Amino acid sequence: QVQLVESGGGLVQTGGSLRLSCAASGRISRNNAMGWYRQAPGKQRELVATITSGGSTRYADSVKGRFTISRDNVKNTVYLQMNSLKPEDTAVYYCNADILNFGSARSDEYWGQGTQVSVSS
Repeated sequence: QVQLVESGGGLVQTGGSLRLSCAASGRISRNNAMGWYRQAPGKQRELVATITSGGSTRYADSVKGRFTISRDNVKNTVYLQMNSLKPEDTAVYYCNADILNFGSARSDEYWGQGTQVSVSS
């Protein structure tokens, strides 16, 4: 079974930076798109950024120019560098990955447990 383990959340002041990491482990045959989503209290989960296995990226308008998503395909790890953080970035950040397991005919979607990011004003 595939597991996604996130790290790097925390408390930071407005304008500060954080780097999130998410490592996928298990019987991985192919790791397709990976991404980050976030959910603030009382709000729906929303896309933050995604990256394909080939490196193509997509960002929410609210984070363009401030956040950068990247991945290491050898380590099956995705990163989210967050700069110029704002209080409205406060949320639980979830890692997401579309992974084909060995022996499976189709890929499945996996989620991490979430990591809290809090930005103080």
